[in-house]
Order: sequence, then C-alpha cells, then structure tokens
Amino acid sequence: MVKLSKPSGERGKIVCGVNAQVPGFGFVDSAGVFSGFDVDFCRALAAAVFGDPEAVEFRALTSSERFTALQAGEIDVLSRNTTWTLTRDTELTGNFVHTMFYDGQGMMVAADSGFTTLKDLDGGTICVQTGTTTELNLADVMAAEGIAYTPAVFEDSNATLAAYAEGRCDAITTDKSGLVSNRASLPDPSAHVIMDVTMSKEPLGPHGAPRRRPVVRHRAMDGIRPLHR
Repeated sequence: MVKLSKPSGERGKIVCGVNAQVPGFGFVDSAGVFSGFDVDFCRALAAAVFGDPEAVEFRALTSSERFTALQAGEIDVLSRNTTWTLTRDTELTGNFVHTMFYDGQGMMVAADSGFTTLKDLDGGTICVQTGTTTELNLADVMAAEGIAYTPAVFEDSNATLAAYAEGRCDAITTDKSGLVSNRASLPDPSAHVIMDVTMSKEPLGPHGAPRRRPVVRHRAMDGIRPLHR
C-alpha cells in the first residue's frame, strides 16, 4: 500500500480503514459496496467535513494491518472494531475519538453440544482471531476460571468462522455483536447458540469508558474546516 502524501483536505476525501468481514458493522459485498455501522460513521464524517458522504475511500484492513496502516499514513481514520486500551492510547500515533457501541465478549457453540458454561469447554478447542484483545481476554478469563483449553488462532474473521463451521473447534469467541453476525452467516443459524456468559464488558456506545472507537491519525485532519449548514 502506498503512503498518502497529501493531507485529507487537499485530497478531497477521507481514507477510512474498516472491516470487511462483519455484516452489520463492516462488510463488503460481491459488488464491492461497503456497508455497516462503522462504515456509515466514515460516510457521516465525510459529509460533515466535505458536505458529501461519498467523499471517502474505504480500505479493508485485518486486525494485524490496521495500526500499521494508521501509523504509515495510509489511512486517516480507523473505524473498525478496535479496542481502546491504555497502550494503544499512549504508544500509537493516533487519537481515539468517541465510543461507537457497547458490547461484551461472548462465546458461541453448537446447539446440540450441551455446553452452557465456560467450564463445559474444559479441554476443548476455541477458535479466536489473533492479534486482538479478544484473544487476550480469552486467556485471562480461562486462566482465572482454571479452565484448560486449546486456542485455534486465525488471521481474520472469515477464517475464524470457517474453522468453527467446519468443526475444527468446539466454540468461537468474539464480541457478542460479532457472534450475532457470525451466527446469521452460518448455513443453519438455529444450530448454534450464544452462551449466556459475558467474558468482558466493552463500552462501545456514545457514553461510558471507551473501548471500540474510530481512531484518527495525529494531524490527519489539519487544514480541514467542517461545513456548517
């Protein structure tokens, strides 16, 4: 990917890093059209800055790519299911802007598995996306509960869900909003259940302590004056 050489105002558009694999939040269809809650934030930002919701270029990024792209100046804004942590807030070249959605990490299993609690997964294999706080939360919670498990880690959401659908793991974990999206994408959604367990509390909404937020590269919006109508 080429590092952008012009500030957003001169380019006449915002370059927004998004997810492309989570329907409802960030997804790209076969025609290349992006949609979802986080994607619409980018369009709203473009409308506020340029008066045109289409003055935005979307970049589909994986978890491992997102911060590198932001630091390299390849994107101006990261509006992608991203956890706000102290380390990211202080060490990365970006500012977290505002909360987007309130969530909590959960676990999904096959309906006929009989699993209802995390302890039922003792000795099992759990599919999880690598390079995420989801992976770290899983390790912390299972260690605290004294539950032995084998993590099956994958690079992106599609690969993680595919492995679960193929029966390569006993459960899949991510934010509950992501699990709802994943469940709807499976051939028979009714064959899968989201456990009544919340492994972490994640404020993603417009109020409260921040977690998933759009991230803006330092000075990315210099020289841009929002339109007032």
